[in-house]
Amino acid sequence: MSAGDAAAPVADDTKAVGPVPEKSGETDGVNEAKADMTPSASQITAQMMQNPQVLAALQNRIEDMVGQSSGYIESLPPAVKRRVNALKNLQVKSLGMEAKFFAEVHLLERKYMELYKPIYERRRDIINGAIEPTESECEWVSDDEDDDDDDEKKDNTNKCETKEESTEAEKEQTSTEDEDVKGIPDFWLTIFKSTDVLQDMVQDHDEPILKCLKDIRVIFSATTDPMEFTLEFVFEPNEYFEETVLQKSYVMRNEPDEKDPFSFDAPEIIACSGCDITWKKGKNVTMKTVKKKQKHKGRGTVRTVVKQVANDSFFNFFDPPDVPEEEDADVDSDTEQLLASDFEIGHLIRERIVPRAVLYFTGDAQMQYDYDEEEEEDEDVDERLGGSGSESDDDYDPSKDPAAKDGAQECKQQ
Repeated sequence: MSAGDAAAPVADDTKAVGPVPEKSGETDGVNEAKADMTPSASQITAQMMQNPQVLAALQNRIEDMVGQSSGYIESLPPAVKRRVNALKNLQVKSLGMEAKFFAEVHLLERKYMELYKPIYERRRDIINGAIEPTESECEWVSDDEDDDDDDEKKDNTNKCETKEESTEAEKEQTSTEDEDVKGIPDFWLTIFKSTDVLQDMVQDHDEPILKCLKDIRVIFSATTDPMEFTLEFVFEPNEYFEETVLQKSYVMRNEPDEKDPFSFDAPEIIACSGCDITWKKGKNVTMKTVKKKQKHKGRGTVRTVVKQVANDSFFNFFDPPDVPEEEDADVDSDTEQLLASDFEIGHLIRERIVPRAVLYFTGDAQMQYDYDEEEEEDEDVDERLGGSGSESDDDYDPSKDPAAKDGAQECKQQ
């Protein structure tokens, strides 16, 4: 290719268009309008902080920074480091005292469980219809009923007319129906099905059995070495298994770990054990029958193989996986997850469900738990953003928030 060819223009259908002259007044107006439409730095930052991806990037950065040394401790003179080590040793002694405190709390819980016992037994009898509560025990006015009372006063005339129209037969029928209902049907089943952690455990085939659940008791060990508690599930005689009481026991460690003493915060569940269930014939809901066809490779014949396999059920709760006795023993991730979930459920039943059963039945406890969770999440977000800054805070300026600036800058780099 010659130099002349290289300089030759390339053919194009586009026609060159020269600059279009504008009036100075119109140009100034357009520029002013553009300037007004250009968002400020604080507005841009505020919009970016509303982006979930920006928040996620900021959170990841903060989490990566957690636990990282700033270098200050390493830079201290040797004499100061020695004093810091002395404080650590004092902290270990403090944790030893804290373990003794929790041991006394355990014995105190055992003492007060005996004091609660008459209350829980009366609760059990009312639930199962063994006794009828007194009129004074049944008196309870909630906020909703107060509102209803106000409406009743306003519509008093209409209600009087309605009462006059009701027949004696209807009254007798209603009274008879009320008498047929004993206690509070499906009390514990309702709790299990309406509690987040437990509802996934309950299968359809578990429900008829859990309708037979009469009570749940917590038994604390008399000793603190080891520290234990047992959950007793009391059933009425039923067509599914022979036992009337199923047990689940938990062992807790109440001492700082020698390898990591500062991780000690409270007694920690380290092991659990269930009980054998004597299932009646054809009633074992933890197993299911599976039929599978197999083809013989040589003869080509087909046969049907029937075998029993594990089935999802709440009653697997009484057959937890074994925990290795050796502390250094490897536990696969699935087993570790099952044990962590099991420990959480045992703690929930002991600490919340048994003491506050009626509130879980009505849903009040779950609503309060959800409310507390939302508050904690809001506080966590505020802390990650460097304070209580939000759109509802008039004094909050994202452009002055270093955490917001770092998160926005990181997202720009990505």
